[in-house]
Amino acid sequence: MKVGGVLLASGAGTRFGGNKLLVPVDGVPLYRRAMAALVGAGLDRLAVCSPYPEILAAGENSGFLPLRNENAAEGISASVKLGLSAMEDLDGVLFAVCDQPYLTTNSIIKMINSFQESKNAICALSWRGARGNPVIFPRDLFGELAALTGDTGGGAVIRAHPDRLALVEASSPRELADVDTPADLMND
Repeated sequence: MKVGGVLLASGAGTRFGGNKLLVPVDGVPLYRRAMAALVGAGLDRLAVCSPYPEILAAGENSGFLPLRNENAAEGISASVKLGLSAMEDLDGVLFAVCDQPYLTTNSIIKMINSFQESKNAICALSWRGARGNPVIFPRDLFGELAALTGDTGGGAVIRAHPDRLALVEASSPRELADVDTPADLMND
């Protein structure tokens, strides 16, 4: 089974007060930390969706297909659809976000293994039963992902198919912690 990875890097950082994707955590910008976690996971294809030239260039240099998101203002659905358009021939697609600075490659590999064993489950990283990101969607749900609109992401598809959700336990709760405000970085 072939699984691709899409890094969603189009957010404006409204709650953060600016482009948080460029903010360093332990000296490395959030988007680069996310790219590094994905690169070593053995995904069959990688893509990054972003309106930011710096992120697209860094992605291309790291082996990601750079997909310029001209419709970022429409919300997360625009990124999901754009990323999916480069993955339609694969068996599954993992969608990851940039604001989880402690996500590990090992957890991504664990998710891919779980997906390949299940054949058609929606696999989501979790901690003690609480669903988080990233999430892998099987090919038969690509149409529903492509039909998303506005600021609606894959959670809507997960809610439509709760019986197909397989939670994959992260190595620590810190992996699921996301950065929404500058205060989130102070809590490290």
